[in-house]
Amino acid sequence: MNDSDYKSVAVECGLFDNISVEVFEDKIRDLSYKYPDYDVIKICNYMLRFCDNPEKMMYLIREIDRYRDVSSLEVLVDILLLKTGAFVNDFDKDKFTSVRVMCAKAIANLKNTSAVSALLYCLNNKNENYRLRLACADALGKIGDRFAVAPLIDVVKDENEKSVYVKESAATALGLLGDSRAIDPLVGILEAKQGLLDKFSFLKERVIEALNKMGISNNEKVFRALKLSLTDSSSQVRINAIEGLMDSNNPAAFELIKKRLMEDDDEEVKKNALIALYNMSDRKILDEVLSSDKYSDSLKIEASKIIDEYEE
Repeated sequence: MNDSDYKSVAVECGLFDNISVEVFEDKIRDLSYKYPDYDVIKICNYMLRFCDNPEKMMYLIREIDRYRDVSSLEVLVDILLLKTGAFVNDFDKDKFTSVRVMCAKAIANLKNTSAVSALLYCLNNKNENYRLRLACADALGKIGDRFAVAPLIDVVKDENEKSVYVKESAATALGLLGDSRAIDPLVGILEAKQGLLDKFSFLKERVIEALNKMGISNNEKVFRALKLSLTDSSSQVRINAIEGLMDSNNPAAFELIKKRLMEDDDEEVKKNALIALYNMSDRKILDEVLSSDKYSDSLKIEASKIIDEYEE
């Protein structure tokens, strides 16, 4: 098949007509019964390049993502960068935000490093919709290209970045990439003055998760930052810090976590501390909780539950 054949199929499917999206989807599904996969992919690529209906575009991208063929990368990148026919006559780019977000996700699934520059371009454009920037950060983490590390670090460090959500996604992507260059900027977030902005607690959660994924919690800088995070105002940050310390292999970690077990004012933090201590040692900590009046009833219940599940 050639371009004229693809156009004929597109006309048959109603790409250029005002048919309902449901009818259009039915016609696209029927293609798999008429043509081999190779041609179906080419047809969908062609239609996506000339389609100007966001709902139809979303369905075509879902179809393309199902096949995950590298031949689709060019059109997906062009849509991401607003370079296809859809944007010639009706340049209301906000109308296509969801389409572009789906493109970024489909690009991530192709795991092709040639798309990194396009994803970085959208990520670094602060005038873009934050949802698109989030999707691009996620895609960069999944693709795993080393050239994305420095720009992602810049996003995390940028004090003028208005979207904390974009910073969170950049931190998560750095965790997936696992590059040691990210250690200092990520640790810097954990060491920032607490209480500056409550919403940054979510960013700290993502940062600790990223450091834990990188498998470097035995790094001394990371250890100090995790130790500091044990007293963070956010209970979830404290829980994430406990998990990181549990895996750190640092001999001081046990007593630090036990202090949370004894002194924290949040029962969920205490429960996570108990589980961590059990994983780090043996049943002695469970017996201590059950036999001592220092611990709450909820912790005793948790200790009994662990014994029932793992010891008996």
